[in-house]
Amino acid sequence: FQKHEFFVDMTCEGCSNAVTRVLHKLGGVQFDIDLPNKKVFIDSDHNVDTLLETLKKTGKNTSYLGEKSAQ
Repeated sequence: FQKHEFFVDMTCEGCSNAVTRVLHKLGGVQFDIDLPNKKVFIDSDHNVDTLLETLKKTGKNTSYLGEKSAQ
């Protein structure tokens, strides 16, 4: 099972709340937000493009960093 790692330029709680909102709307995702390091880790059956497009809806600078193998 792959965990996808994304960079999202979040600077505050409001930013991470926006990420939470768009991911909940998408559905079918489990995620962790690392606000200090501006990272979002997502477990999902959705493909990377879908996840990236969803994160971009926050209006933040977003990029895909790669896959992390689930421990």
